[in-house]
Amino acid sequence: MKDKIISFIWQHFLLLISLYVMTLGVAVCVRSQLGSSVISTIPYVMASAGEFMDAVPEWTIGTYTILMNAVFVVAQILILRRNFEWVQLFQLVIGCFFGMLIDLNMYLTQWLLSDTLWINALVQIAGCTILGIGIAMEVKCGSVTMPGEGITIAIHKVTGLEFPKAKIRVDTSLVILAVILCFLLLGSWQWQIVGVGTLFAMVYVGMVVRFTDKHIGWFDRILAYKPGFRRYVYGLARYIKH
Repeated sequence: MKDKIISFIWQHFLLLISLYVMTLGVAVCVRSQLGSSVISTIPYVMASAGEFMDAVPEWTIGTYTILMNAVFVVAQILILRRNFEWVQLFQLVIGCFFGMLIDLNMYLTQWLLSDTLWINALVQIAGCTILGIGIAMEVKCGSVTMPGEGITIAIHKVTGLEFPKAKIRVDTSLVILAVILCFLLLGSWQWQIVGVGTLFAMVYVGMVVRFTDKHIGWFDRILAYKPGFRRYVYGLARYIKH
């Protein structure tokens, strides 16, 4: 029992690190001002609208992300009904951490803002690369899915649509809804929110995930490591080395 508890804690500690890497990528994409990653388009629109409209709460991107993740979980329940696995409610916890880490990384990446196009392009590429690496690590952790992935899986199970095609449709729907909200709440298409960087992210992030998945054997070894209470750091270092 003790080993199972330790393994569970270790698995979710690594999941937390993976979420941090993912949210760092999200924040860096936002700082590029060329278009945020798909998952943050709607929260970015709502956070921007909150700065100018009294009717929209002045919440952060991270807070709106938490709300959106909660909506994703409710949608999964409505779609799957009796087939919904209640352990997947843990997605709400993961979604909360995800949103809080976005706000943390938004604070830490303020210095990346630039008015130079080529610098912003490099920032966008860096953000998408970091996001892809984080997603690959998160998938390796094998815990409950992220809410954004969970809604795609739910659609896949109910409709029989292949997962990649369902993912494309979900991402496209989020982007379209973000553009509509731009016009409704901000009066025009906001290219720094949904721009060329968003389209780039829709293609490039998946490529990074596939590439990274083949080259992170070291993460598999860390994940399989069973930490003990004594000589912990020394034992982990030797395990990774071998």
